[in-house]
Amino acid sequence: MKDIYGMTHENLEQYFLALGEKKFKATQIYEWLYEKRVTSFDEMRNVKKDVITKLKEDFYFGKLTMLERQDDVDVHKYLFELSDGNKIEAVLMNHDYGNSLCVSSQVGCNMGCAFCESGRLKKVRNLETAEMVEQVLQIEQDFGKRISHVVLMGIGEPFDNYDHVISFIRILNHPKGFAIGARHITVSTCGIVPKIEQFMKDENQVNLAISLHAPNNELRSKLMKINRAYPLEKLMPVLKKYIDVTHRRLTFEYILLQDVNDTDECALELAHLLKGMNCYVNLIPYNETSHFEYKKSRQERILNFLDILKKNHIQATIRREFGSKVQAACGQLRSNYEEG
Repeated sequence: MKDIYGMTHENLEQYFLALGEKKFKATQIYEWLYEKRVTSFDEMRNVKKDVITKLKEDFYFGKLTMLERQDDVDVHKYLFELSDGNKIEAVLMNHDYGNSLCVSSQVGCNMGCAFCESGRLKKVRNLETAEMVEQVLQIEQDFGKRISHVVLMGIGEPFDNYDHVISFIRILNHPKGFAIGARHITVSTCGIVPKIEQFMKDENQVNLAISLHAPNNELRSKLMKINRAYPLEKLMPVLKKYIDVTHRRLTFEYILLQDVNDTDECALELAHLLKGMNCYVNLIPYNETSHFEYKKSRQERILNFLDILKKNHIQATIRREFGSKVQAACGQLRSNYEEG
């Protein structure tokens, strides 16, 4: 049996055609799942009884267990338990433009970035498509409002779980699914070059964000192991190609670490690296944890870094800080729960 929430609309069409049914039944099922939000096949009143019987034989309704919710001003952090006992996180942020949900794509992460709480507990497994969908469903139900934006920036490297992530995006974007516009969906990657090349063919309108965090190979390799496999001389050309092919602006994420990557020299080097690209830089104040020695850059240093970028004609913003009263670092709530 399969979790019904893992089925894209196209998957369901093929399923019904294989049964000798009309493929429009996929739309009926989607309407019950994502518009009416039923949680049993018996509630699908316009579907024939023999089809309902078949659906019960082939599918089940999955559900995550909500273990904890922490709240702060405009932010709500959720800890879920999966059916196998593993834990994941999701974070809902209330912005003036809508409600943005950051979801997890893996249990743990193998990328091993030196400053990241998510990767401190190694990857256990990929999340199934349904387990990503269920994060959105449960939080919409708990919050009581529609989620307008989804970002894959939670626990895990999305491009290390590529196929399930793409199916998840299909369900988010489908007009009978969550009906979230492609330009309101963002995938964040640390820079797996072959998957970026594939993504530019598969999802032209979905936003792509690159976790950069350093302007040169020496520093980036110290902070991010992925840079040893895909250094900047491999990463940057494919990103420029991505911009040319998709005509989409690229986002670079840059966590500012005190006296590590926040110097004037780093800012100037970053400006040179990104010169002429259709992109902007999202400067991120670091969420400190007890497990790492890295410290958040001082406010004057953050502002100075921003000023240097702007003076060198690089569009940049400072990400609004959320969650000063919750365990805000990605993966922190899960790791503290697991380690007691």
